[in-house]
Amino acid sequence: MWERTLQDLIRGLRANKNDEVKFISQANEEIRREIKSKDMELKAGAVMKLTYLDMLGYDMSWASFHVIEVMSSPKIHLKTVGYLAAVQSFNEDTDVLMLTTNLLKKDLSSSPTDASVTLNGVSHIVTADLARDLNPELIAMLNHSRPHIRKRAILTLYKVCEKYPDALRQSMSRIQEKLDDPDPGVVSATVNVVCELARRNSQDYLPLAPQLFRLLTTSSNNWMLIKIVKVFGSLSPHEPRLVKKLQPPITDLISTTSAISLLYECVHTCIIGNMLQGPSGLSLARSCVSKLAAFLQDADQNLKYIALLAMVKIVPTHPQLVAEHQDTILASVDDDDISIRMRALDLVTALVTRDNLQSIVQQVLSHLVQPDSSSMPSAVQSLSQHIVPSVPSKAPSAPSQSFAYRLVLSQHIMTMCSSSTYDNITDFEWYLSVLVDLAYVSNVDVGAQIRDQLVDVAGRVRAARAYAVKLMVKVLSDETFVLNAGEPGSCSEVLWAAAWICGEYCDELLAPEELLPYLLDPDVALLDPEIIAVYIQAANKIFGYWATEAAQEWTHDLLEKVKSAVETMIEQMEEFVSSPHIEVQERAANILQLFTFVKHDVASHRPGAENGYTDTASFSFDPVAEPSFPKSLFLIHPLFSSYELGPVAPAAQGSVAIPDGLDLDAWIVPSMQESLDNDDDEVVERKVKKSKKGKEKEPSNRTKAKGGKKKRKEDAPPTELVPEEPDETAEERAERERLKAERLERMRDDPYYITDDRSQKPAVDDIDSIPVVRLDELPPAPLKEEPRLFALRASASRSAPHHFVVEKEGEMPEGVVSTPPRQESAPVSRQQTPSLFDRISTPPPTLPSFYQYEVPEEDHTRTSTPEPIKVTRVKKKGTSSAKKKRAVNTDS
Repeated sequence: MWERTLQDLIRGLRANKNDEVKFISQANEEIRREIKSKDMELKAGAVMKLTYLDMLGYDMSWASFHVIEVMSSPKIHLKTVGYLAAVQSFNEDTDVLMLTTNLLKKDLSSSPTDASVTLNGVSHIVTADLARDLNPELIAMLNHSRPHIRKRAILTLYKVCEKYPDALRQSMSRIQEKLDDPDPGVVSATVNVVCELARRNSQDYLPLAPQLFRLLTTSSNNWMLIKIVKVFGSLSPHEPRLVKKLQPPITDLISTTSAISLLYECVHTCIIGNMLQGPSGLSLARSCVSKLAAFLQDADQNLKYIALLAMVKIVPTHPQLVAEHQDTILASVDDDDISIRMRALDLVTALVTRDNLQSIVQQVLSHLVQPDSSSMPSAVQSLSQHIVPSVPSKAPSAPSQSFAYRLVLSQHIMTMCSSSTYDNITDFEWYLSVLVDLAYVSNVDVGAQIRDQLVDVAGRVRAARAYAVKLMVKVLSDETFVLNAGEPGSCSEVLWAAAWICGEYCDELLAPEELLPYLLDPDVALLDPEIIAVYIQAANKIFGYWATEAAQEWTHDLLEKVKSAVETMIEQMEEFVSSPHIEVQERAANILQLFTFVKHDVASHRPGAENGYTDTASFSFDPVAEPSFPKSLFLIHPLFSSYELGPVAPAAQGSVAIPDGLDLDAWIVPSMQESLDNDDDEVVERKVKKSKKGKEKEPSNRTKAKGGKKKRKEDAPPTELVPEEPDETAEERAERERLKAERLERMRDDPYYITDDRSQKPAVDDIDSIPVVRLDELPPAPLKEEPRLFALRASASRSAPHHFVVEKEGEMPEGVVSTPPRQESAPVSRQQTPSLFDRISTPPPTLPSFYQYEVPEEDHTRTSTPEPIKVTRVKKKGTSSAKKKRAVNTDS
């Protein structure tokens, strides 16, 4: 009978590519017949063919027992086939592995050839049980007379220790002896095993340090030296004395070796082994950095990558040494390999200091500017390309056009600048310009991060608020942000910060009313609802501030201007009132009611004298005299100017003490707990009623139940129908009614509660309870100021550099004493740096009425905001003496 060999099977597979499944099914039938044969040669051939099919993905687990039969063959060429099939198909779940224990012990104690094959197979198929049973034989084979058996045994012992950790304690002494083995191959294999084992618990291998150090200084095998250096890298943190001992030989290796792999491992060991600390480590660190800098200039991309990785780890201890190669590192940011660019960015971020921050950020920011691709080749260039045949040039790579890369670039820029609460920034006006530039050129979704940074800087650095307002006016006046708000990467969230900063610090504007058209533009409806809500609030703040300023400098010519602004506000708020977003709708509705009141007051205003008060020194309040300006102009600004917003300390919320007498676990409304208990009892009662059968109920009870159910639906609340509850006494009912009346009285004056009075009877009009409104403490006449220019509030010239102080700690609750004293950052001088707006092809438009901004040298004295109007309720004659007079401040 003709049998198909492995070569025939492979040829058949290649010849039947169109019908491979049918051919393999026929081959499996043949293999099943052959593998049951008593001829060991035929059985081994069938196992070999099954092993090949298993490599192609076909299962051969059904033939595991036959594989063991071939493994037990006394012939070495058949035994090799059996062990090969076992390595390919056996795993920890193979049932027949328990039958191989005695077979493996027999083969390990057999001839060197059989032992070699068995050791190779055991290293792949070993399980926890096999490792426990074969451990004595493997330890004994470490003293075998043949070096190649000792080498295989030590490597197999590593696999056994992984499955059976107790074997390590039993074989540790033998492993230590093999480090002094006369055969270099056995020593190298032992070092490899020690290197792998030391990764898990390196402290247990400190006794091997003397022998490893001798090998480090005497061996010339680079691969073994790499392993030894790795072992010392893991041992050094546990034994500080090793650092001083290892510095001379490792320094010698770094200076003399020509093997790049060994050189890198030496540098890496110096970093992780704390060998670069102290005076003696400075020279070693300098040697490491110089070698790594040479890697950066190598053409091999792998060397560049590992050099950048190593430099990132050296920067925390020796930043000055790495900074010497700053230009070479920055050149790696332009590399074609994205992985090298990412690692270079990590290194650049770690290199940042107060001295080089601006130059690094400007260079990294320039990578975000898209190159101009509109330039066409000249005629000479076009003709030369057709006349002189040449290899087509490779298209230049544009790493800055990658979305992921641009996102990482933008995030790294903000991380570099904001680290340690802006500790590296010496010029916050420059950083504000960088943030605005980033919003224009990033083209990725970093608008939320830019928004947070803008608001945080404006809140922490008082001296930069004026410049922040100037930049935010420029952003609000640029319609590209509004029109492209829905596109990805538009950074429209910057408008949120712009509106908030201009509204919160509108006192920096000399003509704040000129900003209202940008905040009330109809295209604002295209923005995100969160941004629209901030726009509405900012417009309200700016109008309130401008109205207060206009009242202090009131002239009859301002009346029409105020009326126009009020009409514009009301018109736009009426559009937002119908918004489907609750935040926009609520803010617009509140502001609409305020401006409706202001509109009626301005419309009813009758121009009187130019100034209602001629002499502020002899000023005395006259309740009859009317001011020359509409009194409602002072209505809005006090609502937002009572307190100044500032940064909040991280521990502020946790420092708020719970007031005495406040029980957070107690019910706010005691009657609510009773109502819930009654509801639970009613549910239990209903379940009990449903479980009863109709035959057990009396007709009278049924009638009462129906009547009670009907009554519950029409009249009484559910809590009063629980039969188990006792009837309420007259005193309890009176007390409950009194508590209910007090609660309703509190809810009537609370704007956060909505009461339903439809079922109540209309109250009798009490004419005596109508309060008499009296306006007290009208503001004094303002001091005359010089005519203002349209721009930001600024001094005439800037003679001295500006100083910036960062409020790093933030505000804490009243009464809380922080343990560490507040240390203000040292003032730093502003340095003029070019803005990236000059490189943008279409810069955003600026407001025509704003002149060139100049930072003020000192704060100007301004007329203080007048005191808010107080409304006082005065009781009339004949009213009850128990009524008390209440005063309500409009700024509360």
